[in-house]
Amino acid sequence: MTTLYDIPAPAKINLFLHVVGRRPDGYHLLQTLFRFVGLYDTLHLDTRGDGLVTRATDLPGVPADDDLTVRAARALQAATGAKQGVQISLQKRIPAGGGLGGGSSDAASVLIGLNRLWGTGLSRRELMRLALPLGADVPVFVFGQSAFAEGVGELLTAVDLRPAAYLVAQPKAAVPTAGIFSAPELTRDTKLVKIADFSDLLKTKRQPANGNADQGGSSIPQSATFASRYFGRNDLEPVVMARYSEVRNAASWLAQQGIVVRMSGSGACLFGQFPDLDSALFAQSEIAAKMRLAQSGSRTESSVPLAQAHACEGLDEHPLRHWVERE
Repeated sequence: MTTLYDIPAPAKINLFLHVVGRRPDGYHLLQTLFRFVGLYDTLHLDTRGDGLVTRATDLPGVPADDDLTVRAARALQAATGAKQGVQISLQKRIPAGGGLGGGSSDAASVLIGLNRLWGTGLSRRELMRLALPLGADVPVFVFGQSAFAEGVGELLTAVDLRPAAYLVAQPKAAVPTAGIFSAPELTRDTKLVKIADFSDLLKTKRQPANGNADQGGSSIPQSATFASRYFGRNDLEPVVMARYSEVRNAASWLAQQGIVVRMSGSGACLFGQFPDLDSALFAQSEIAAKMRLAQSGSRTESSVPLAQAHACEGLDEHPLRHWVERE
């Protein structure tokens, strides 16, 4: 095997994100619930015999040595003594600066893919140890399951979440993570929670009704039951909303359409939860129609403060989970 094509790298959303403290070294202590969703970047890995790690796809503003996919490949080389190299091609669909973990997911898929392509044979635990220095979100993509995360995001407990679909909306903004976490107004002392506190999100609990209740007269069928059952909050969201009017305006506009949203990660992307993919696809089609009207200069829809919107299924596990043979 010398090539792996069409390797998926899924996005993630944070169903809640609580900042519960700060370490002396400045890293924040978190509690969050990760879920993968069916919005993907795609990677191609071509083995090189000269040991070099190169990329065939430039990322604007990201030098090759800083690219997480390149760093992931080099970390695997250094850890295993692999003599092979790789050329990495990447097709981006996950918005950058959106809080959806695109770069982290790409890095994890490179680790998993090259572990298979190069035959390095590392276990999941060993790959997760390589993943953590690349970024706090990278280990959960190697972990491969919906997870309750603690610490700086590296302490993971698998959870089995109830089925849901999501509308993932991208405002016309990108939000730098570092600036939000360094904000003096950020809440850093949210009360600790336990898995039992959000048990209503778990598949083992009775499913809520799938009624398509209207909200505010909207024609978009987001289930009122689902919309009202977001657990906790995203502690980063008030900071982003105050600093980025584009995100605030997007959330307000979606609320006017009847879609209750929460921000993922450090933003800027917002997600609305739906009982099934058909409902999310209907919401996406309604928004796309309004975007087309706005672009045409229609008086009935003068402005839509979104760059794009995606309907996604919530995934039970990472699509590459079973590529790692040893835990």
